[in-house]
Amino acid sequence: MAEHHYDLVVLGSGAAGEKGAAQAAYFGKRVAMVEKDYYLGGATAGTTVPSKTLRETAVTLSGVHARQLHGVDISLHGHVSVQDFLHHERVVKQTERQRVETNMERHKVDIFKGHGQFKDPHTIEVVAPGKEPEVLKADVVLITTGSRPRRPDNFPNDPRIYDSDTILQMKRMPKSMCVVGGGVIGCEYACIFSCLNVDVSLIHGRDILLDFLDRDISFGLRNCMEKLGVNLLMPKRLESVAAEKDGIRMTLQGGETILVEAVMLATGRQSNTDTINLDKAGVELGKYGLIKVNSDYQTNVEHIYAAGDVIGAPALASTGMEQARFAIMKAMKLPNYKNVVAPILPAGIYTIPECSSAGMTEEQCKEKKIPYVTGMAKYSQNARGMIIGDYDGFLKLVYNRDSMKLIGVHVIGEIASELVHLGLAAMTMGATNELFINTCFNYPTLGEMYKYATYDAMGKKAKLEKEAARGDLKE
Repeated sequence: MAEHHYDLVVLGSGAAGEKGAAQAAYFGKRVAMVEKDYYLGGATAGTTVPSKTLRETAVTLSGVHARQLHGVDISLHGHVSVQDFLHHERVVKQTERQRVETNMERHKVDIFKGHGQFKDPHTIEVVAPGKEPEVLKADVVLITTGSRPRRPDNFPNDPRIYDSDTILQMKRMPKSMCVVGGGVIGCEYACIFSCLNVDVSLIHGRDILLDFLDRDISFGLRNCMEKLGVNLLMPKRLESVAAEKDGIRMTLQGGETILVEAVMLATGRQSNTDTINLDKAGVELGKYGLIKVNSDYQTNVEHIYAAGDVIGAPALASTGMEQARFAIMKAMKLPNYKNVVAPILPAGIYTIPECSSAGMTEEQCKEKKIPYVTGMAKYSQNARGMIIGDYDGFLKLVYNRDSMKLIGVHVIGEIASELVHLGLAAMTMGATNELFINTCFNYPTLGEMYKYATYDAMGKKAKLEKEAARGDLKE
């Protein structure tokens, strides 16, 4: 049995694992990465990037972005084949997996393919079929084993019932689908399949979609999904599921039933911690196998750290990368060039249209009694917005009413996940309304909406000040 010693052993090769390993290797540390699958990249390369690729394919094939081109119809009237739909996804997935492998080779990270599990707090055994087990001794361990879809017990084992992993192996495009769960993944896939002329219903137990978003964005998304043709069954709860010859019958509380050709489960995720023998390392777990960490992403065992989905929300690739980099800096006491995790983390939701946000919502300001003022600019009143045919999108800014510092940015519409970064950078540097008022934006661009949303906020602030002067301002 071969034995190796490393400064750092990383379990998992997803977004957090890749960046954590590269961070340590960049500073000359000897690093090993353990990956149970044949390919590197984890769920990020295997499902996250592919799902965004599917979205772009759906948008292109459906012609949804050309909906306002008068006299031109490039929309999808025929029934797209699964081969057409998934071809680009397969190419992008393969390329992303190769990119991760090349990055690890460039940083001289040793890769061990096989199932890794703790033998004791400093020892990890890697077992692969047909090979002698290998033992890795580690000064520091970073756990980034990610998560997997959580399947409720009341669903039968039927090939027509998919989750976010198995949906990518779909053999035929269904005519009808029910998405169970109105979270990020559920909303994204509901939009994708609705764009492809699939009759989509979405069951959600609450009366608001994605209630962590600013309410204006949540309501805007609901409106856009209904325009796409998604049948939103909310607030509704599922009573029972039955696999029948003609499809999957879904019975809701109250007796309503729907029969669909396919079901997509988006019912939460389970951390991949149950097969790595964390008990032998002494690491404490929480609900759904989540690893408990402190502000440095350190577990209760001094030299063992964890990052990404395996520690829970926000469970985004972008945040996992930041967490892992920061954890390695702390764990290995590396040069102090990164002493904090990004103070404001963005959220990107790849529905159709996209939604993205950073900072505080209007509802959070009310709850915390922060004096605020909002400003809004619509795509339909922006030259670039009209050019691209997005008549539903808008940018909403939240300012502290006293200091006029930007404290929240919320976008729904074309390239929202890109557009949000301008506001994110402004908040990170503590900018006020003057930044956007004094900035010259290219024309025509969507970025110009920042200036007009700011003017809108300033106008509202002036009105509130006049009302206060008259003594009739109501908080």
